[in-house]
Amino acid sequence: MPTTLITGGTVVSSTGRAAADVLIDGETIAAVLAPGSALLGHDLKSSVDKALDAAGKYVIPGGIDAHTHMQMPFGGTEASDTFETGTRAAAWGGTTTIVDFAIQKYGERVMDALQSWHEKADGECAIDYGFHQIIGDVNDDSLKAMEGLIGEGVSSYKMFMAYPGVFYSDDAQIFKAMRVGAETGLMTMMHAENGPAIDAMVAELLAQGKTDPYYHGVARAWQMEEEATHRAIMLANLTGAPLYVVHVSAKQAVAQLAAARSNGQNVFGETCPQYLYLSLEDQLGAPGFEGAKWVCSTPLRSKHEHHQDHMWQALRTNELQMVSTDHCPFCMKGQKDMGVGDFSKIPNGIGGVEHRMNLLYQGVVDGRISLERWVEITSTTPARMFGMYGRKGAITPGADADVVIYDPAGHTSIGLEKTHHMNMDYSAWEGFEIDGHVDTVLSRGRIIVDGDQYLGSKTHGRFLRRDPSQYLI
Repeated sequence: MPTTLITGGTVVSSTGRAAADVLIDGETIAAVLAPGSALLGHDLKSSVDKALDAAGKYVIPGGIDAHTHMQMPFGGTEASDTFETGTRAAAWGGTTTIVDFAIQKYGERVMDALQSWHEKADGECAIDYGFHQIIGDVNDDSLKAMEGLIGEGVSSYKMFMAYPGVFYSDDAQIFKAMRVGAETGLMTMMHAENGPAIDAMVAELLAQGKTDPYYHGVARAWQMEEEATHRAIMLANLTGAPLYVVHVSAKQAVAQLAAARSNGQNVFGETCPQYLYLSLEDQLGAPGFEGAKWVCSTPLRSKHEHHQDHMWQALRTNELQMVSTDHCPFCMKGQKDMGVGDFSKIPNGIGGVEHRMNLLYQGVVDGRISLERWVEITSTTPARMFGMYGRKGAITPGADADVVIYDPAGHTSIGLEKTHHMNMDYSAWEGFEIDGHVDTVLSRGRIIVDGDQYLGSKTHGRFLRRDPSQYLI
């Protein structure tokens, strides 16, 4: 097996940083050594197949994006990134593992849905991937099938309190599924918004002639998110199920999670880059139909209510545990423009799998989070939360050699003609400037990005069988 030695860099973990050399043997990390160590030989550098110089740079575990939607059917269309294009873009941005969502539609069997997602992804991924299972039709058959998910390497499932008539589950259905989750060790993931109330507000706004993308955010008011988050927490408390609330955007929802956690409940939350940087006024409220670029659910929140600052604070204090993207891209032409004249018909989603690591690193530069916390919320905690730690999320002997060499002295300009490999006709992050740069990306020991060269292939990524969560209290 080929060997690689990374020398001269600063290895950063969730708990600290140190100058160290990293030896890779084939697909795994063999040793983390003091600089120039002779423990494995006096001239180790000359004995390996490849040596990488990381002087002045950070050596970090590859990013893990635990919330993506490649090729997801939604709103009469399909997310524009395939597993091939989406995982290639992820690699460019320093993400070496994704966890996507297999969708059980109404009337479909759970295991059939899971198999269909295997067929979409198999042989099409540049990086390793796993699946969460969406339960879109709660019935006796699907509840029974949930009991077999861990045996399939799928240790989490997702439900929706939103989208009546599509993915929506009522409280009784959620209760039944959470019972199974508690009994089997499955992590319950929840889209927490009050869907029926949102639909009523949407109808009111459209009847008033308020059709612009801005009103997508008005219709999905923070009260809808806080209420649903509280309800999900109480159902989890009743059943004993661990709960992970996805794409948290409202500071009031964070308060509900924090209160439950302070009582010792296994309740967790993620936020996304869009809720750290973007706003209802500046993006959704852009002139004309331009705001459609940023239509997603939960929606962007008002900057005047300081939700964005609170999300950063929650990441610092561990009231929120990690950052995913909810990557669900749609093009403006032929997809987003389906909602011209009716914001409710705009496909919900933002593309960001390529930029998460950089956007969060900018938070380090700006003093929002520490360097160690950056690694923790983008790699180590996702690995622990979703049963991958030991293989993913750390630079330790025996772990997969998913490694990123990151240059803090580099620079990244985000935009269509600059840094953009996602299959979209616009960038939600156009004009963002990052004080750092992903230089080299290794996936299981193979260099897949080297400077401005992409060296990966769509057949490299493997399905990742996950264990139950390693993050529970």
